[in-house]
Amino acid sequence: MSNKPIVPNGRQLPALIAGHVPRLFIDAGEQSCRRFVEFFTANIRNRNTREAYARAVKHFAHWCERHKLTLEQLSPPLVAAYIEQLGATHSVPTVKQHLAAIRMVMDYLVVGQALPRNPAASVRGPKHSIARGKTPVLSAEQARQLIDSIDISNIAGLRDRALIGVMVFSFARVSAVIGMNGEDYYPDGKRWWFRLHEKGGKFHEVPAHHNAEAYVDAYLRGAGTMFNKWDPLFRTVDRKRQLTDRRIDRREVLAMIKRRAREVGLPDRIGCHTWRATGITAYLLGGGTLERAQQIAAHSSAKTTKLYDRRNDDITLDEIERIQI
Repeated sequence: MSNKPIVPNGRQLPALIAGHVPRLFIDAGEQSCRRFVEFFTANIRNRNTREAYARAVKHFAHWCERHKLTLEQLSPPLVAAYIEQLGATHSVPTVKQHLAAIRMVMDYLVVGQALPRNPAASVRGPKHSIARGKTPVLSAEQARQLIDSIDISNIAGLRDRALIGVMVFSFARVSAVIGMNGEDYYPDGKRWWFRLHEKGGKFHEVPAHHNAEAYVDAYLRGAGTMFNKWDPLFRTVDRKRQLTDRRIDRREVLAMIKRRAREVGLPDRIGCHTWRATGITAYLLGGGTLERAQQIAAHSSAKTTKLYDRRNDDITLDEIERIQI
């Protein structure tokens, strides 16, 4: 006997749908299931967004199942109750992301005529505004200490230094860097450039800083072979400490950065985004403008870039002593 779930009309669902759809959508019928799968496969192309939204919607679906709610029974007050409950255990940004995911998937069901109305459309999330980012930032001295500590006598060290170099000197997201292929490091005139793979399938091109260029060149020389234009630029290393053909994953990059930080006594809480924030802060301290930093970082808003500006983080004793009582 097949283990595939049976929908109300008696038809069996394909394995792809049956294995990933929460009970909330399965019980609502085959059209709801298909729209659910289409939303996460055909509608959302960014992998990180897809994973985050899938977790959010499944969390909500499980909540509905525990309360014996069907898709047709959902209403704005019920969704609001879920959001209120979620806020007791999760941060405001997480709650807002969950609500956005629920609202978008329900909209997709409405457009596909699998649901008559969106029960999350009128639900308002918690207010959230920040003027200062929380990403840990390294000083120029700390960044140089970590980079210089990397053993470049092996291909893993050459790769790690090059990867960090591209992130810090190009203000690049880790996903944009690990998405690079051989053709994305290329000459234009007398300078070399990086083509970064940004969100939404967009490309962002920036000239290579001379340090980053030197790091990538050394990495490619150490690899001992030319990279074809479609080959991943940054790859994993096998147990024999040799490069593989597999693209390195952002989780592997995070683990590498934390390991490198521990080795030189830097805070373990630094991560991939630390290098983006560190590069922007160092640029602004060197006299760069916020507008240019926004352009280099490919931010759509200067407010986002400002979150990475940590020039005024340190409160000096002189400032405190101005309080004369």
